[in-house]
Amino acid sequence: MSTSTRMPTDPTSSDRAIENLIARYAELVDDGDFAGLGVLLADATFTGSGEPVSGRDAIEEMFRDTLIVYADGTPRTQHVTTNVAIEVDEQAGTAVARSYVTVLQALPDLPLQPIAGGRYHDRFERSDGQWRFVERRVRINLVGDVSRHLRRAAAQR
Repeated sequence: MSTSTRMPTDPTSSDRAIENLIARYAELVDDGDFAGLGVLLADATFTGSGEPVSGRDAIEEMFRDTLIVYADGTPRTQHVTTNVAIEVDEQAGTAVARSYVTVLQALPDLPLQPIAGGRYHDRFERSDGQWRFVERRVRINLVGDVSRHLRRAAAQR
């Protein structure tokens, strides 16, 4: 007879925790909180259009070097994440998620418009009872006017 006091993990709470991590990423980007992104993704590898980046400081620096921030301290964007599909392996303490992202932007002289659309492919693990990002791969396949969002695009104008 087992005397384990370990409580079974509730898959619904795992799904919700992972959804919250996905939502938190969008909030931090839209708030221009790149230090917060470094913390959120500290144990992850982030792959976007460039080389993969890992570690808190490197991820924070990558966002600072990539995104244009305005006087209000934000990139003036709203990341909308939809079609979230999460697959959790409770026994292994791992999960994967796929979702769509649409990036909207508005400025005083730029009407609200979608500037990018794509997919997120994420991997998560549970450590000390908490879910965390292990990997975020971003694939942008629809690109609008990103000249006021990405430093590289602005430099090419």
